Amino acid sequence: MELKVLGIDLSKNLFQLHGVDLAGRAVLRKRLRRDQLVAFISALSPCTIGTEACASAFHWGREFERLGHRVRIISPQFVKPFVRGNKNDGNDAEAICEAMQRPNMRFVPAKTIEQQDIQSLHRCRQRLVNHRTALISQMRGILLDRGIAFGKSASRARRLIPQIIAEPGNGLTVMAREMLASLFEFLQQLDQRIRDFDRRIEAVFQKDAACQRIAKVDGVGPKTATAIVAAVGDAKDFENGRHMSAWLGLVPRHQATGGRTVMGSISKRGDQHLRTLLVHGARAVVRISAGRTDSRSRWVNDLVARRGTNRAIVAVANKNARIIWSLLAKGEDYRPALAA
Repeated sequence: MELKVLGIDLSKNLFQLHGVDLAGRAVLRKRLRRDQLVAFISALSPCTIGTEACASAFHWGREFERLGHRVRIISPQFVKPFVRGNKNDGNDAEAICEAMQRPNMRFVPAKTIEQQDIQSLHRCRQRLVNHRTALISQMRGILLDRGIAFGKSASRARRLIPQIIAEPGNGLTVMAREMLASLFEFLQQLDQRIRDFDRRIEAVFQKDAACQRIAKVDGVGPKTATAIVAAVGDAKDFENGRHMSAWLGLVPRHQATGGRTVMGSISKRGDQHLRTLLVHGARAVVRISAGRTDSRSRWVNDLVARRGTNRAIVAVANKNARIIWSLLAKGEDYRPALAA
């Protein structure tokens, strides 16, 4: 069967296919089980296969490319406008096929197994950090119900909670002390697991030259460097640094009509984890720039004076994203700003 474009609606066990020929006519509508998909695709002549970005999309993309096909992955938000009628597997596959044929369609960069491994490291670590935050909040709440309060800080909780448990005159019952001791032991276990993931991320950072190159940028450390390299892959997939910054959601949202453009806050599109790492790194840059005299620090300090600290932090994160794109796309080393 000669196909030009094949759209596949992926799921766990059932896959809906919609294919068009060179003339744009629909010549294939088929539903396959998981164990039938690879055999059917291998029997097709090489064509362009499109899927939505979802769980297993990169896995199937690698499988289809191994069979000689060209694979393109589309963000679901770009497929939705092409769905005709009610939402079902057949209409979704047809919408993917239709979206694939648009000349200006933007696609999701493919990821290798190694990139997905690094991203999984970051996701697992962040999950443990979230659990740790929730656990500390629960212990603070339990103590607050008993008239014992202390500030929000993980280090403060680690220091004060054992003292509170051991203090005999604070009114805590035996059951409450045993409960808090058990939760605190769990907190220590989470700390140990997080340190283990930190060591794994550090090992990845030490082995990757691109990570070490972009980590020379102020506000970019091993975690940010490894996360960006894993998520971006080939920086040349972005036309320029601003496109990568927009992909990360660090550019202003704007509305334009009748020749009038209104700029708003940042769009917050894309990967929240990457954006958080860049913003936290930028916060450190803004903090240490106050006593520096290089051109970049002067720019940061002037921005803080004119627009405020929070806007300056986001501006530094935006600038770092553009610098990182340039370093990855051009393969150059970072040249820091010179002092005045």
